[in-house]
Amino acid sequence: MASRAYNIPNLLTYARILAVPVVVGCFFVEGQLESSDVARWTALAIFAVASITDYLDGYLARIWNQTSNIGRMLDPIADKLLVAAALLLLAADQTIAGWSLWAAITILCREILVSGLREYLAALKVSVPVTRIAKWKTTIQMVAIAFLLAGPAGDKLITYPDMLITHIGIALLWIAAILTFYTGYDYFKAGVKHLVDEE
Repeated sequence: MASRAYNIPNLLTYARILAVPVVVGCFFVEGQLESSDVARWTALAIFAVASITDYLDGYLARIWNQTSNIGRMLDPIADKLLVAAALLLLAADQTIAGWSLWAAITILCREILVSGLREYLAALKVSVPVTRIAKWKTTIQMVAIAFLLAGPAGDKLITYPDMLITHIGIALLWIAAILTFYTGYDYFKAGVKHLVDEE
């Protein structure tokens, strides 16, 4: 049991969870929200490495036959913590602002809804397989957040058109939000079906 808890795939998952406060901490130099260029590039680097572990931990667990209950439980939690923390951070420093906040809210609400539905369906021994569109959604979401973490620091690298990196990030965030809404429907449909069947 202990050896499974500390296998390499699970260690990568733990590292992704530990990366969350580090990414947030990059923006809080001297105890206040400070989105300097150095903070943004550092946060981006840590976020990128953490995102890669999201793919690696599952892949390694499968090919090395090292799947475990703790890994299955923590993997989606680690993903949601990383995404939620990054979106809240970007909203706090106003990289995501105005109407674009609705894209972030849609993503966060869907993650909470799906977590609840997964728990409910798991109790009924019902599994909803991850679709290819859901995998694309996750990829686009991570790439969008990476662009937004670079934000103004990245915009300085390309002077024309203005704010190109930030605008690409916002556009990708909206695409991710639309896919998030679409893929969340599968879980909602499965949940409603079993609620109706029980009644």
